[in-house]
Amino acid sequence: MCGWEPLAAHAHSRLGGRRTRTGSTPREMERVLVDALLTQSREPCALLGALCGGEASAERAETLRLVLQRLEERGAGVGALAKAAHEVARGHLVPLLYVSQGGGPASPRVLRAASAALRSCARLAGPELAVTLAEEALRGLPGAPAVELLAAVAPCLRASEDAPLLRCLARASVELALAGDAPPAVGARLLPALAQSAEPALRAAWDALSSVEPGAEGSTGPELLVLCALAEKLLPKPEHHGDFDARLCGRFWRTVQAGMSRAQDALTRKRARYLLQRAVQVSAELAVDCTCDPQDTKGPSLFWWSKKKKDELLKFWENYILIMEVLEGNQIHVIKPVLPKLNSLFEYAVSEENGCWFFHPSWHTCVYRRMFEGENKILAKEGVTHFLELYEVKSLPYSPELSEVMFITGPLMDALSESCLYSRSPGQPLGSGSPLGLKLQKFLVAYVSLLPEETKSHFLLKFIQRMADRHWCAVPVLFLSKALASLPSCKALGGEGLLALRDVLQCTMITHQVLLRGAAQCYLLQAAMRLVDVEKVSLSDVSAFLMSLRQEESLGRGTQLWTELCDWLCVNERYFKQSSIGGSDGHEASLNAYVKNLVQEFVKSPGWEKESSFVPDWLEARLTALMVLLAVDVKGIKTKFREKQRTQNVLRIFLDPWLDALGKLGTNAYMPLLRTDRCLQLLVRLLHSCVPRGSSAQDDEVSAALWASVMSAAESVSQFVLRRLTMNELQDVADLDRCQLYLTVLAELVSLQVKLGWKAGNPVSRVISPLRNACVHHLQEAEGRQEPTLSHQVQTAVSMATLAALCEAEDRHPVLQPDSSSAEAVDRFLSALPLNRMLQKPHSEGQSIGVCPLENGSVFEESSSSQGWGKVVAQYLHDQWVCLSFLLRKHQGLIPATESDVLKCCLPAVEMPVPTLQSALDVLTVLPAGLVLPVFHCMEVLVPKLLTSEETLCIESFDVAWKMISSLSNTQLTFWPNLKAFVHFVFNNEILTIAAKLKGPAYDKIKEIMCKMIEMSSIKSGVFNILICYCCQSWLAAASGVAQGSFSSAKDYSELVLEACVFGTVPWSCECLFLFLILILGCGQVCVLSFYILSTKREDYYVRICVIKFLCLLDGSDVSHKLFLEDLAVKLLDKDESASRSRTRYHENSLQHRVKNRVWQTLLVLFPAFDQNFLHGIIDKVFHAGFTNNQASIKYFIEWLIILILHKFPEFLPKFWACFSYGEEKIKTSICTFLSVLSHLDIIVQNIPEKKLVLKQALTVALQWCLSHNFSVRLYALVALKKAWHLCKALQFEECGAWTTVIECSLSQAESMHGAGNARKNWQRIQDHFFFSTFHPLKDYSLETIFYTFPRLSGVTEEEWIALEKFANFTDIPSNVGSQWYLSGITLGELSPGDWSQQDQGSTLGEADSQSEWADVQKKIIPWGHSALDSDLELEFQDRAAKLGKSISRLIVVASLIDKPTNLGGLCRTCEVFGAAVLVVGSLQCVSDRQFQHLSVSAEQWLPLVEVRPSQLVDYLQQKKAEGYTVIGVEQTAQSSDLAQYRFPEKSLLLLGNEREGIPVNLIQQLDVCVEIPQQGIIRSLNVHVSGALLIWEYTRQQLLGCAGPPS
Repeated sequence: MCGWEPLAAHAHSRLGGRRTRTGSTPREMERVLVDALLTQSREPCALLGALCGGEASAERAETLRLVLQRLEERGAGVGALAKAAHEVARGHLVPLLYVSQGGGPASPRVLRAASAALRSCARLAGPELAVTLAEEALRGLPGAPAVELLAAVAPCLRASEDAPLLRCLARASVELALAGDAPPAVGARLLPALAQSAEPALRAAWDALSSVEPGAEGSTGPELLVLCALAEKLLPKPEHHGDFDARLCGRFWRTVQAGMSRAQDALTRKRARYLLQRAVQVSAELAVDCTCDPQDTKGPSLFWWSKKKKDELLKFWENYILIMEVLEGNQIHVIKPVLPKLNSLFEYAVSEENGCWFFHPSWHTCVYRRMFEGENKILAKEGVTHFLELYEVKSLPYSPELSEVMFITGPLMDALSESCLYSRSPGQPLGSGSPLGLKLQKFLVAYVSLLPEETKSHFLLKFIQRMADRHWCAVPVLFLSKALASLPSCKALGGEGLLALRDVLQCTMITHQVLLRGAAQCYLLQAAMRLVDVEKVSLSDVSAFLMSLRQEESLGRGTQLWTELCDWLCVNERYFKQSSIGGSDGHEASLNAYVKNLVQEFVKSPGWEKESSFVPDWLEARLTALMVLLAVDVKGIKTKFREKQRTQNVLRIFLDPWLDALGKLGTNAYMPLLRTDRCLQLLVRLLHSCVPRGSSAQDDEVSAALWASVMSAAESVSQFVLRRLTMNELQDVADLDRCQLYLTVLAELVSLQVKLGWKAGNPVSRVISPLRNACVHHLQEAEGRQEPTLSHQVQTAVSMATLAALCEAEDRHPVLQPDSSSAEAVDRFLSALPLNRMLQKPHSEGQSIGVCPLENGSVFEESSSSQGWGKVVAQYLHDQWVCLSFLLRKHQGLIPATESDVLKCCLPAVEMPVPTLQSALDVLTVLPAGLVLPVFHCMEVLVPKLLTSEETLCIESFDVAWKMISSLSNTQLTFWPNLKAFVHFVFNNEILTIAAKLKGPAYDKIKEIMCKMIEMSSIKSGVFNILICYCCQSWLAAASGVAQGSFSSAKDYSELVLEACVFGTVPWSCECLFLFLILILGCGQVCVLSFYILSTKREDYYVRICVIKFLCLLDGSDVSHKLFLEDLAVKLLDKDESASRSRTRYHENSLQHRVKNRVWQTLLVLFPAFDQNFLHGIIDKVFHAGFTNNQASIKYFIEWLIILILHKFPEFLPKFWACFSYGEEKIKTSICTFLSVLSHLDIIVQNIPEKKLVLKQALTVALQWCLSHNFSVRLYALVALKKAWHLCKALQFEECGAWTTVIECSLSQAESMHGAGNARKNWQRIQDHFFFSTFHPLKDYSLETIFYTFPRLSGVTEEEWIALEKFANFTDIPSNVGSQWYLSGITLGELSPGDWSQQDQGSTLGEADSQSEWADVQKKIIPWGHSALDSDLELEFQDRAAKLGKSISRLIVVASLIDKPTNLGGLCRTCEVFGAAVLVVGSLQCVSDRQFQHLSVSAEQWLPLVEVRPSQLVDYLQQKKAEGYTVIGVEQTAQSSDLAQYRFPEKSLLLLGNEREGIPVNLIQQLDVCVEIPQQGIIRSLNVHVSGALLIWEYTRQQLLGCAGPPS
């Protein structure tokens, strides 16, 4: 082999694309070397043969490429050389593409070299070779070798002769690219090569691209890949302008827009921006008017160009592309300054003269889509807010592109579905509502007003349907509903729209947040009343819509919403479309006619309808009752009736058929069962719904008239119920639901009769006794029955349920109590019933049936035929315990404490409490959660009696009950009632008192449960509220002697009170936050929600309200109260001290800050109960707290308490003066606390007869601290000096006359202080501060000041403000309104928060919005120029960098000694940014590390990485030295050069040391020079990445300045 091949290959590898010192390019050097080879070997064919022989390698392939290219340039392509080229191509290069030396696939380097050589072979050998190779390659697609081969030979094909082949190649290439998994070379080389080859190929490629279905999923990225590859032909420059011009095609622009706005990957978006940028540049250079095909879109063209408006167009597109590029950063601080430029786009896009769009609005929606669909939610919120604000500040013409699925009902609503967008902005007051919600409301009103009438209905329908087609979170639904409700009235929706609103209502029922659910229903009903065209909907449609509302949450009678609905029906009732239930006279049905027919249809039982054993669905009864009440109130609006007789007449108009049926219930035994059930259901629903919310039912004439009508049929209904429950008419399992209906009716009649006045012999009372006796008789018969049938078992369950209902009614209404003899008999029977005996469902004949005992909670196994019987059994057990609970409360005095106390066992279940309690534990493991309340009630009575003698059993009952409670979900119907019953049971004051006396396991168990409940409160808001409220009520009752137990137990459980005083986590629970939201929105007055809000009181702050009101009611003169309050005060001080020790510093409004704040608020409330002896024990802790580093709000409370102590007990003044005796360095600025106290000297000395000594001491202390080095201390001391001096003057204290000159001079200097900084301003601020100017420690001593005014004025978050009205509204604990606690400080309350404590706050976040359009903006540099974007990530790094216009230096950075991925990732990013030639690492595996990737941000894709292990570094450094590199170490040695003085040579290798050991000794010997970074600090080292970055930048800076030279 000749000696020139290694020389050529070595030269090629050495040059690598860099410029030599002589200025020659690598290509020029290659040509020189190849010419030398060709000169040496005079026969080119022989040279080619030699190069094809031997072992194949990348170097040999590249050398062959160079030789062939040089022969092609010389034009030698005939005869023997053409034949040789043909043989080289077929015999060597084509096989080399498919198989490498090792037998595997060829490397990318070999592929590129071989394909380039093949192109030269095809040109040397003639077009026939190119055709042959192309046809073979077509069969090998989609393999990478075939792609490379096609890319090589495609330019050699002829436009005319090879046109079919070119078209075939183009179609195959485009299809391959559109498939999405094509080799990168398809877009990088094959398609550009085809585009350059001939017009047929370009035409075929364009046709193949156009055949793809527009908008196909996943097609945008591949389409943009093809378009970028063909960009030079589709968007040609003036010198190459031909027939093709993609700018004129709407499909092209739709693809570009889709890529910019909807593409998920950054590369696709970058391609789209490149195409747009190239199109704009080509348009400007061509300077020819053009317009995109107008048939592709409505309105203005997607793209157009005008020579006359070149400047305006360039400005528009420049801003547009800048915005899209900046959005790629996804950083709000970078993007926010660019938003004003978005405003300018709309100014360019809309013509002010004729109000039309210049630019197609879809370009603007692309920007917003990009903002909406990014990962940054803050950016999405900015985008949504900016778009919503457009219609407030600009008058934009209507465009379909901005409505329907294209944008508003598409991407915008998708963005609006995020709940986090509706949060308050930083610094926004709590009561101001969601800014985005208000903007959404204004936007929708403005936008709908701009819509043409013919499109308004369509848009609103699509908008509402969009709300219903997904599971929205509660918050977005609420605000969208509110926006709809704010629209002005218009006839936009018909039956389909009302149905869509109904679907939205059903979507809102998914959420468990009852507050949001109710509010959304209110707004949707208001929207329906404003938007529905009544002529297109019937009353049936309206009533069906109303049934989707939950009356208990939104549409309650007496609410404002109810009144609005009645007014709407009154105005429109004659215009509704004919209802299917309406009259048959052909006229439009009125509301009255509709309701009358509705009642008639509801009451009558159709002959064709089969009699069913199941109770009818309640939905029809709810609908009928709702419409009847609405019709009555609408009639009242019309006639303004005020007489009861008139109201009753109106009711009878609607309810006559129903009342007639009720009157016949007791006498007509053959009335269809379906009819009777419906009549009774309607009775229940009417009685439930008729009472207006928030007002007395006695004042409501409709309720009174309805009650009178019902009572007229009471005897008939009562007799019907008696017959059905006692005459064995209920014989099937389904009849048990009917039994519950009858018992509900009976309970309603009893309650109604009691309201109207219970008189002996009334119709209802006449059935009570027979009903009770019949039930007892049935149950007695069941005890002796051997083989009861199904009907017998059902009657047994009915009798037990009836007895339970009678017991509950008697418990609620004592007037129902029977005479003593009857009561004793029933009580004996109930007490003797076996507990936990359950009904077994009858089996098939031949099997025994009966009552099966339940032992230890075990449950019988049901057969397949007994499905549903478990519910019957559970209800039977529940009814048993209801009766027993009633019995235990009634005979509580008969329960013995021990079994030996039982004298005569007349009532076994009462007088034998231990077995009863054991049975209660057993049944708790069986019953479902909704049925355990009576068991808890029984345990509440039993456990106090047994706690002393049966402590273990009582502890077991605590455990079992708590396990049940803790396993329940947070649902309204089960969790809260059970929790309340559990608290009443476990925390019964009698139990607490006994457990505290015993101090045994029961006491520990109660405390354990108490801690678990407090912990649960952080998850379920409201748990602690129930606990603390009940305990405080019990202790207050015990203190007044009303209840059992004693107040002394409060001290034993003072930890509970302590936790209540400081309770409340930093993040509010969702429901509490949304409660404020609902109140802000104002729907509390519209719907039933307001009554729910008033009744729950589950917010965290109600815990503190409860305990503070409890503490205020305690009497400090009572010894037990006093001891309790003192013990609590000590625990509070310990709590503060432990919070202070937890960390040295804490941020404002953190949990620690809030806890400390609450501690000192409570201590201020407790202060009136402190006497001098007690204060002697805690005064040091109080003063010590003054020296602690605290937030401003806490300091104010500490200072206030010290002032009150010194005012009431001047004996502690010596200790106060001692606080000023510490050295200044020790106490630093904490002395300001005591100087603040001293500023209220006039209050302190009020109870001191001899004031002179105190005044003299005060002046001495103040003057002393006026000389402090600390500016803040001097200010506080001057305030104290000024206040003390004014007091001296007022008291005419002459002994201080000698100090007059000094003091007056000091104060005068303070008043006129000037100089640098804000000294004078701060002096004025501190004097105007509320604590020194307005606050009076005695007159302002009230709950309002402590819990509302002080937190508000001291900068505490609004969530900590508790207004006085909240104390008054919390009625569970009584209020002593006349006491000083409930006084209101008018003067202090009118102040606004001052700025003394906040003077160092920075500027607001909104400043960026005020920047002008042309303010400078941060822009991430995208170094792509206007060349085609290459997506081939397998290109050599230098080639890819060159294509992007990137400059590569000669610096090598060696980081093989560095271990941490974060340092390596940061170095990789730094090297790429500053254009280093290569980064050497110890292992290339580091690239896959997440920490590395997080810091490198993809820099490794654009920077050459070389792996050199630490053990190979010596050889590597010696090799680089041989190549002319200077090896530079970053290390501090005896001969290190200063970085500021060192001049880097161009070929520099930078060696970085290990993070801990630095550079090893063996490698220091390899260094040419050591460079160290000059330092000024004490720490003598920098992070290795930082050190490397400093040297890399210094090298780059010197290269840029052109000062590179030899080492200095």
